[in-house]
Amino acid sequence: MKQKNTLGYVIFMAVVAAIGGILFGYDTAVISGTTEIVKNQFHLTDLMEGWYVGCALIGSICGVLAAGTLSDYLGRKLTMLISAALFSISAIGCAVCGSFDGLVAYRIIGGVGIGIVSIVSPIYISEVSPAKIRGTLVSLYQLAVTVGFLLAYLMNWVIDSNIDPSLAASQDLTLWERMMNTEAWRGMLGSETLPALLFFFIIFFIPESPKWLIVNGKTEKASKILAKIYNTEDEIANEIQVTNASLKGETKGKWSDLLKPGILIAVITGSAIAILGQFMGVNAVLYYGPKIFSDAGFDNPMFSTVLVGVVNCVTTVLAVFIIDRVGRKQLIYWGVSGMILCLLAIGVYFAWGSTLGLGNGFMLTFFLAYVFCCAISISAIVFVLLSEMYPNSVRGRAMSIAGFALWIGTYLIGQLTPVLLGWSQAGTFFIFAVMCVPYMLLMWKVIPETTGKTLEEIEAYWENFKK
Repeated sequence: MKQKNTLGYVIFMAVVAAIGGILFGYDTAVISGTTEIVKNQFHLTDLMEGWYVGCALIGSICGVLAAGTLSDYLGRKLTMLISAALFSISAIGCAVCGSFDGLVAYRIIGGVGIGIVSIVSPIYISEVSPAKIRGTLVSLYQLAVTVGFLLAYLMNWVIDSNIDPSLAASQDLTLWERMMNTEAWRGMLGSETLPALLFFFIIFFIPESPKWLIVNGKTEKASKILAKIYNTEDEIANEIQVTNASLKGETKGKWSDLLKPGILIAVITGSAIAILGQFMGVNAVLYYGPKIFSDAGFDNPMFSTVLVGVVNCVTTVLAVFIIDRVGRKQLIYWGVSGMILCLLAIGVYFAWGSTLGLGNGFMLTFFLAYVFCCAISISAIVFVLLSEMYPNSVRGRAMSIAGFALWIGTYLIGQLTPVLLGWSQAGTFFIFAVMCVPYMLLMWKVIPETTGKTLEEIEAYWENFKK
């Protein structure tokens, strides 16, 4: 009975932290339905449209840079509260702002929240989870991200489908009528308010990370929390012992610790897989899915994007159940191989589809297959790996660097995708396929299999790397 209760408590903590992933996903994906409306209303040039899409990513970069220091000094829980507050301010501000500059400012605030939560939520989940189920629970965060994507796509589709064209010429509209009709972007962006407020208030019901408490010398408080996670006194004592042993006498890590030979390799490798993952087409689909489907000749590109969200979400559910059974690296090998094949097929469709008689069904099949392969591999694995592979004393800082690399890649792909698609739609997808190769090589040659290993065992791997 006690084992069931402790498992339930661990799952509750993981689910609460994972709500941050819903906000991450929603805030990231909702932009796809608003670009044309905002561009037309504010008469934006292509460069300004790119700034509107990219401004939140600038905020995210700032957020990840601050997240490590904040979470290491303030604690994981308080840092999540800060991110929830930023999401709430951003959502409300976007709904009521009076100018394009105001809209950009509130999007940047939301971006900071994304950057912070993308670091601290996976760290928190990894630190409260027993090793044997850590991969499953951390992957709940990625599942939450895909739920956020799907909710955003659905909200965009619903609002877009119910716009009343007869109100377009009216000058006397309430804020609600503007949000749901003439300025539908307000409704799309503002609808994030409810989950943001839910995240803020529910965080008060979870404890601080016990590993963070141990690192900061608060062992007694940590013991009380660990008693709700583990079944025996021996397990609690062992958790405290291995955490203290990993610190090697230090209570807090320093930035200079990241330059230690084994740790430096882990930081560089983590940053490499974070940034490479963005150039394999993932965020191009998220930000420009409707545009890609429209260019491919689809009648209802917004609905096709909803299908992408459904496949993404359902596949991530599958990944949650198999990640600790199949293993991180096996999922990467199979999933990325499938991504390469699908990207090549999509490139062939754009290059020679009309000559070969390939219809929209061919394009949609391989597009959704690509989403499946991506969701069950790199999307499900990246936050699990990054939350596992760094020492206790510098985990927040090391993840900030990897997160910084991830968001730099995200910003670049957000800015470059319209240019690439304008240059060559087929060439864009061929480039994405080529970028999968170095990712596979890093996973094969450098990254360890972390399934079932304690965080301290993974730390020892890097410290002994090629000694």
